[in-house]
Amino acid sequence: MRHFPFASLALATILALGTLPLHAADTPKDAPKSEQGDKDKKADENEQPAPPEHASVTRHSVRVGNRSISYTATAGRLTIRDDKGKPTVSFFYVAYTTDGGKNSKRPVTFFYNGGPGSSSMWLHMGSFGPVRVANDGDKPIPPAPYHWVPNDQSLLDKSDLVFIDAPGTGYSRLVGKTEGKDVWGVDQDAEAFNKFVTRYVSVNNRWNSPKFLFGESYGTTRSAVLVKSLQESGMEFNGVILMSSILDFSVAAPGIDHGYIVNLPTEAAIAWYHNKVPNKPADIKTFLDEVRRFASGDYTLALAKGDAIDPAEADRVANQMSRYLGISPQYIKEANLRVSPSRFRKELLRDQRLTVGRLDGRFQGIDPDAAGETPDGDTASDAITGAYVAAFNQYAATELKFTDDRPYLPNNYAAIGKNWDWKRKKNGGWLQATYVGDDLGDAMRRNPHLKVFSANGYYDLATPFYATEFDLTHLGLEPAERKNISYGFYPSGHMIYLDPTSLQETKADLSRFYDDAAP
Repeated sequence: MRHFPFASLALATILALGTLPLHAADTPKDAPKSEQGDKDKKADENEQPAPPEHASVTRHSVRVGNRSISYTATAGRLTIRDDKGKPTVSFFYVAYTTDGGKNSKRPVTFFYNGGPGSSSMWLHMGSFGPVRVANDGDKPIPPAPYHWVPNDQSLLDKSDLVFIDAPGTGYSRLVGKTEGKDVWGVDQDAEAFNKFVTRYVSVNNRWNSPKFLFGESYGTTRSAVLVKSLQESGMEFNGVILMSSILDFSVAAPGIDHGYIVNLPTEAAIAWYHNKVPNKPADIKTFLDEVRRFASGDYTLALAKGDAIDPAEADRVANQMSRYLGISPQYIKEANLRVSPSRFRKELLRDQRLTVGRLDGRFQGIDPDAAGETPDGDTASDAITGAYVAAFNQYAATELKFTDDRPYLPNNYAAIGKNWDWKRKKNGGWLQATYVGDDLGDAMRRNPHLKVFSANGYYDLATPFYATEFDLTHLGLEPAERKNISYGFYPSGHMIYLDPTSLQETKADLSRFYDDAAP
């Protein structure tokens, strides 16, 4: 149950001001009718009209494994409303539903990316939809013409799929009198998605379907808050899929050593990939198990001593880190044993005048010079973005037959990211450093059948896999609920599906997950 401690104060204030005329601040009693009419007209002009709820419906087929699947693609809009019935957001979505089955009982999965400020284009065109952008793992996608291909690793054999653009991204837009502050925030965003999912389920008669949430990056943050919110609203879920998770944003806060600890295994994985690890072990899994033990043991204890660490111990820890990270002990000591991801990305291949990617450390980049402290950009993002943007726009117009009077926004970080409300009302106060693990833990405790699958890329420095392991083992669960969490680790980066082998391995793991969560 939610409590609103300010309700009585607000009521008292209203009563105290009860003798004032309605809208006293902006409408004098003797205002001429024409002047009032001009104000009403101006207010109406400030409202954004809601596009009509319409959909483009097309039919296709795709071969998944040994099975040919006929499906319907629905690219359309659904409008959500506030408690007074006023429209607030026109959501754009693309749903893929199989033909000929009993859709009311077939699983349905809701997909979204993160940011905050990203559309669902990445998951839509790269992961488990019926088509995907052709790419070659850790190599930049060649220039246009770009190609999308039938996706034989689609999840359509297990579930219907609904890809959702967040408010203010893609073709989703704010309507009526809605402002960014009304939907751009941790809790506001979850409330908007709650209303969309509820409306989609109602309009399409999917209340009795097994239901799944699939979020990537900040989408995993959204999933943790959203699954709790939806279940509190009466909609139970079978499973939550977390791809490249971030549940605790305090890891990036200055002065907190936890971030260096959970980043270390990912940095070691990237060094291993680029052959910078001395006497490189043949098996990355065995190697990373060793690094995990060091990170949670000797390295954690060393950082806990702070400036009081003994010089001999600092030398020993720096030498061990050097063997894992492929950078000099001297550099590590000068960084006080704390090598940030951005510094690591610049230092690892400095002798080759190259940098490595943040989203995917396998990618190599070139800066104007080799002397800087951090890279100038993210070569992994540069290698793929143009192909995905072009392919989606072409695919939407030619295959989905959907067009709009505004351009598709693959991301809207400038407006959304800088205006995002990170504050949350918890435990009687406002929290700024967002942590959503407790939301997911609450959802799992209240629904003991809820399954969670965590997909992680070894070379992802944006959401390191060891941070996810730490967070998911600190949810306050009993043994029975802990068994509902399963993991997958893949030789890829943040967007695991960029690597064809990792895509295939992830699909195999997810197939087992769906069979378990929705028998």
